[in-house]
Amino acid sequence: MEELDQIKWSSLLKLNKDSTILDVRTRQEYNIKHIEGSILIDISDPSSFMEMIKKLDRTKKYFVYCASGVRSSNACKILDSLGFNFTYNLIGGIENWNGKIVSKHV
Repeated sequence: MEELDQIKWSSLLKLNKDSTILDVRTRQEYNIKHIEGSILIDISDPSSFMEMIKKLDRTKKYFVYCASGVRSSNACKILDSLGFNFTYNLIGGIENWNGKIVSKHV
């Protein structure tokens, strides 16, 4: 896992068009706002989280975020322990994100 600030995270993401953005927050948080192009895999539901990540390609690059960077750091550690080689945690999470987001007013 690499811990990256927004500038490095988004720059590396742009260079890796074949990568996946993982949002590890809850469905409710995701529905309020999320980074454009991200997929939701909620780490607060451990059995579902494990089931979903076991289906992912371990050779791809995964850019992971949550609200502040704590849950996504934990998610990256789990991914790494399962043999994922390229995980990137967004320091500060979506709360410090200045890029494109999908936002729904609830």
